[in-house]
Amino acid sequence: MTLFTTTMKSPVGTLRLYATEDALTAIYMENHKGAPVLVANERKDHPVLEAARRQLEEYFAGERVSFDLPLGPAGTPFQQSVWAALREIPLGATWSYANLARHIGREGSARAVGAANGKNPISIIVPCHRVVGTDGSLTGYAGGVPVKQWLLEHEQRIRAGR
Repeated sequence: MTLFTTTMKSPVGTLRLYATEDALTAIYMENHKGAPVLVANERKDHPVLEAARRQLEEYFAGERVSFDLPLGPAGTPFQQSVWAALREIPLGATWSYANLARHIGREGSARAVGAANGKNPISIIVPCHRVVGTDGSLTGYAGGVPVKQWLLEHEQRIRAGR
């Protein structure tokens, strides 16, 4: 499978986007903890990468509240179920790991859900930043807790403006 890549500037730093011929597979931040080293062809004119860049720019400008892109993250069936559930968390809202585990029918699996959440390869678009500790605390984030806080505050501003 051939991977294509491009980068874009954003308010949270440079993002590196990856796609196959027909689906977005990953978005990693500059200092993304645990990001794999991927071999990909640089391609700015790739249709999926162009669409992802445009939609992310709209999101950062406060003009987009959801994403409409073909996604193809690689993961186990359990990880896929967690990542699908993340996309159901409304903009500007947060769920705890325990709530997310209950939502996918795996009550008592908050740690496993947290591990799957931490392996989410499509940052921002699959909003793993919307998951917080049971007490509402901002727990770890692969892009760093300050980025997580910025994203949540940005989404609160978008939601307040609607």
